[in-house]
Amino acid sequence: MRYLLLTTVAAFAITAWGRADEEKVPLDKLPKGVLEAAKKRFPKAEAVGASVEKEGGKFVYEVELKEAGKTIDLTLTADGVITLIEQEIDAKDLPKAVVAALDNKYPKVTYKTVEAVYAVKDGKEKLDFYEVLVLTTDKKEVEVQIAADGKIKHEEEKKKKEKEKK
Repeated sequence: MRYLLLTTVAAFAITAWGRADEEKVPLDKLPKGVLEAAKKRFPKAEAVGASVEKEGGKFVYEVELKEAGKTIDLTLTADGVITLIEQEIDAKDLPKAVVAALDNKYPKVTYKTVEAVYAVKDGKEKLDFYEVLVLTTDKKEVEVQIAADGKIKHEEEKKKKEKEKK
């Protein structure tokens, strides 16, 4: 049994390591501390998905939660330490400086998703930025990372998937 477990873990690790992107992980296959930490931090949320990827030589896990119709994505270490929280919020809850900066840069956009992104260090959560996916008037999707003071940190136009183009 132990050999089978080690073989499975090794195969999983090699597969995940061999690819630069995320690999889906069944919730029941997550390291024990990962799901426990997610449930402890958001006790009313339901875990709906998970993935793993290698960052900086270590495996990190992302657990997707749903709570009150909103999505919460947690990034955790293998031993269950939360390092990042991306929490979906309503656009009306964005600070005025953020809305003004977005309105100035992208007039008359449609907000598709809005997240508050918290960096977690030594167990302390600190708002890092907002991540807003907007649909511009010319139908381009742009993901904007913007600080609470309205300063744009990063912008990226999202390309449509190949199968959507066909």
